[in-house]
Amino acid sequence: MRPNPQAAARAGGAAPDTRERILEAALQAFAEKGFDGASTREIAGRAGVPLGLIQYHFGSKQKLWQAAVDRAFGEINRGLDGSMPQALDEESEVARMRAGIRAHVHYTALHPEFSRLMHDEGKRRGPRMRWIVDRHVKPMFARMERMILRLQELGRIPADIEPLHFVYALIGAIDTVFHQAEECRRVTGAYPRDPAFVEAHARTVEYMLLGPPDSQKERTQ
Repeated sequence: MRPNPQAAARAGGAAPDTRERILEAALQAFAEKGFDGASTREIAGRAGVPLGLIQYHFGSKQKLWQAAVDRAFGEINRGLDGSMPQALDEESEVARMRAGIRAHVHYTALHPEFSRLMHDEGKRRGPRMRWIVDRHVKPMFARMERMILRLQELGRIPADIEPLHFVYALIGAIDTVFHQAEECRRVTGAYPRDPAFVEAHARTVEYMLLGPPDSQKERTQ
């Protein structure tokens, strides 16, 4: 039996806040235990809401998983879109690319569970992998491919590098250290969740891909 909206709101707080708590808890649980290992009961417990609210807001575990992935990609795209205003010339265009790279690094540092989920689903041929790829990864790949081709036109990336390899090298450069944070801390003593570490890593990835800024106008904040 589905709870009515008034009862759901009283039980779990304001509906938008409740929904966001559930989605955040779901992404963490699915990343840690996989789709099959994570239960809706556990997710409800993490979110601090009654189990019935998951059915009320999402209807099923599969739809909850899809909504959690949608939310994560939505945040990434908003960060990329809002990193800088639309470029007006070559220097500001490159600066916008720098800011987009850094925004992605900062998101991944704050949400390492997203990388874990993507690593887990990306190694399988199942329907969830196909859903993620068709709905989110292909559009993001096309967006990144356009950026790479533009950087090649500007002479920032060698023209004989295939965008495919560049994209996956970029993803690895961004998320490996956050995905393996405990290994990094054991090896170096540095913890990838520290704000200073995140900023240093963002600048490192930016410089590796684009080199240091050529002018003040090209610098990011």
